Amino acid sequence: MKCGRVLRHLFTPPWAWRRAFPRATLDAIEAAIAASERHHGGEIRFAVEPALGLGQIWRGLNGRARAVEVFAQLRVWDTEHNSGVLIYLLLADRDIEIVADRGVSARVPQSDWDAVAQAMEARFRQGDYMGGALAGIERVGALLTQHFPPPRHNPDELANRPVILRT
Repeated sequence: MKCGRVLRHLFTPPWAWRRAFPRATLDAIEAAIAASERHHGGEIRFAVEPALGLGQIWRGLNGRARAVEVFAQLRVWDTEHNSGVLIYLLLADRDIEIVADRGVSARVPQSDWDAVAQAMEARFRQGDYMGGALAGIERVGALLTQHFPPPRHNPDELANRPVILRT
């Protein structure tokens, strides 16, 4: 366990997400997800977590493992065609993880998700959280459109509103 990481998580306040994701940005993300899902058979969730708790850090939980936990907690896997995708941001680590359900993972390689996450991270480093989030959603949507064309009946199976996780 690295001391710097512990301090970053301990001193990242629970309200840190508000600077990067004010209401207007959350509204724009929600609208982008809804618009994207009209063009494919996938479901996108967006989650932001300011920091991990001390117990999670002590256990050595990294961003990827936490994203997998959040994927399960938000039931992103619970779609008819196993076509859910989670975009997870851990602010204290400046880490973005994209977790795809098994139906999507069978068609889209992890390297494609990693490229999307890296592009988002580059925008976030510049302080452009809205632009990075919207570009990421657009790229995830493009991958889903390519591999999951919209079915005739395309219900919105998961909520589109971004989730702010609090530990």
